[in-house]
Amino acid sequence: MATAPAPTALPSPLPDAPPPLLPRPAADVVIAGGGPVGMYLAILLLQAGVSVQVLEQRQVRSAHSRAIGVHPPALESLALAGIAGAMAREGVQISHGEARSAGRTVARLGFAAASARYPYVLTLPQVRTEELLKERLQALDPQALVRGARVESFEEDGPSVRVHGTADDGSAFTSTASLLVAADGARSSIRTALGTPWSSRLLPDTYLMGDFPDDTSDGSLGVLYLEPEGIVESFPLPGGLRRWVVHTDALATDASAADLAAMVRHRTGHRLDATRNSMLSAFGVRIGRAERLVRGRTLLIGDAAHVISPIGGQGMNLGWLDAAAVAPLIAAALQGEPVGTRLRGFERDRRRDAVVASAQARVNMMLGRPLPVGVMALRNAGLERMFRSPALAGAVARRFTMQ
Repeated sequence: MATAPAPTALPSPLPDAPPPLLPRPAADVVIAGGGPVGMYLAILLLQAGVSVQVLEQRQVRSAHSRAIGVHPPALESLALAGIAGAMAREGVQISHGEARSAGRTVARLGFAAASARYPYVLTLPQVRTEELLKERLQALDPQALVRGARVESFEEDGPSVRVHGTADDGSAFTSTASLLVAADGARSSIRTALGTPWSSRLLPDTYLMGDFPDDTSDGSLGVLYLEPEGIVESFPLPGGLRRWVVHTDALATDASAADLAAMVRHRTGHRLDATRNSMLSAFGVRIGRAERLVRGRTLLIGDAAHVISPIGGQGMNLGWLDAAAVAPLIAAALQGEPVGTRLRGFERDRRRDAVVASAQARVNMMLGRPLPVGVMALRNAGLERMFRSPALAGAVARRFTMQ
């Protein structure tokens, strides 16, 4: 007796992909730029009951991570957003730094006295920091961040500002808000459209950096090698990695991991396995500062307001401190409180802090420039004497950690 064939099971239909997010027609605040500073400000505002729309022109975050250092004041601020704990657990806590030269220790710096709550500098790749910020932002408002949304123009209209742009699907959009915040980076199109004076210049310093498996015995120690050919910086990263940064004679855009390994070996004696390099980047240093941070219903924060040297890792931290300072002012303004005087104070204080941070970064760069052997030895002997003073060492630690 023939057996009827079993019925063929039809494949289940695939679930429809969620439609792409489009910008809302209105929010209390529109933030142009969905990087670490823009997302952090959005979190603070949402926690204060302010509706936000974050417009980010990139569809995908860059996996290339330059910024890794998070200083104690920034961690204090990030605690307000509920992510400092996760960052501290995932990152490497550098409680001490050491300067070496010609095979000997010149100075050792501890950060314990710099902050009671966060007595360290934290290293965590920017890509992971942004993931944590995004998770927190989407937990507060899943539709706050829209990627692929390019801001093209804006205009004020009485008590509001209208922001126009193009979404990733090519459609035009307009979002109306009470305030527009530019967190769109050093090449801020909003700053340019405002006509805000911007002083900027390229410094002569250039660097090559790369990440390699950490085969040193330095653990969580940050190390600076002060050598006649130029500085070598060495910082631990999560996942058993260590970042190496060397001062170069010129921008080495065509350099290989083997070239970086050769420079490190020549200056420090340490051998890196070039075949296990996981990130390589050459970069120069440009500094810049906006003359005004507040104009009408538009505010500038982060790199849109000030760009400093990445040496010392203060730029991203400075942007977070901008956001922490301005968030309560925005919330108060939306409640109808007069905040003109406080906004002028915000502008003055943030410009001052940018000047201080830039000066510290330039000191860091000066320490790393090539010097003749004899001059280097004299300079290092002076540093060694200076760091024998607990008061001076403590002052340097506080300044280095942005206290």
